[in-house]
Amino acid sequence: MKGLLESVIRGLGNGSVYALLALGFVIIYKATRVISFAQPALMLAGAVAVSYLAGVTGFYPAVLLAALLIAGVALAIERVAIRPMVGRPVFVVAIITLGIDVVLRVVVNAFIGRDVRQVGDPWGFTQVTLGPLVVQSRWLAMMLVTAVLVALLFAFFRYTRYGLAMRAAAFDQEIALAQGVSVGAVFALSWGLAGFLAAIAGMFVGTGQGIEQMTWVIALKALPAIIVGGLDSLGGAVAGGLVVGVVESLFQSYQGEFAPWLGQNFAVVSPYVVMLIVLLVRPYGLFGTREVERV
Repeated sequence: MKGLLESVIRGLGNGSVYALLALGFVIIYKATRVISFAQPALMLAGAVAVSYLAGVTGFYPAVLLAALLIAGVALAIERVAIRPMVGRPVFVVAIITLGIDVVLRVVVNAFIGRDVRQVGDPWGFTQVTLGPLVVQSRWLAMMLVTAVLVALLFAFFRYTRYGLAMRAAAFDQEIALAQGVSVGAVFALSWGLAGFLAAIAGMFVGTGQGIEQMTWVIALKALPAIIVGGLDSLGGAVAGGLVVGVVESLFQSYQGEFAPWLGQNFAVVSPYVVMLIVLLVRPYGLFGTREVERV
């Protein structure tokens, strides 16, 4: 039981990172109806920014500055590359975001170099004791920070003027325009928020193990998370991220003992297996909106 609980906590920690990335995907999708494939590059850029700034300002100010910097980069991407594509087919815009991801990663890789860069976090692989459990400090930090950010994000959407505008635009852009909502501003804000969250996620991905040029692959695990939770559900993004993280952690801990016939490193593909199962049972995700088309 002790090992099981420790594995679940590890999964919730990693799942919190996937949840932050998934929230970025969902926020952009709800605003623009486009899946942004630029999130992995924004995550990597955020981690690299923290690694450079931490040596100048200290770790915690560096995290905030890096998140704001990447939010600004995301805003610039939306204004320069995405805004002119308004009205074009969704597939075309999605391909453009894929190209942006590749270009941005090439630029960021030049700052990473061939060696692993450390983000300068204060946790590393240090462990703390919670009763009979021994867990890494960084997992607790991941869960705590994600919980705070999710609470702030939901409060923003519920109680602020800009949050209500984003909800209105997500519901129906034409009606929102008729009510005086600036849909262009909503698009920009959605990209800015996604960039901010991606940078925080990138920082956590680099804790302890550092970052290197292939670190961006971790962000792809947010795709099963948004499919599992529902592509248009913020709560689903959080739930999906946590589910993916826990499933992956449990396979890492027990697959070799109970299902060795699955082969080594099956935990790497386990999030995608969960995604396929959910798609078969609930194609719109656990918390997604079921679309009904009348013929």
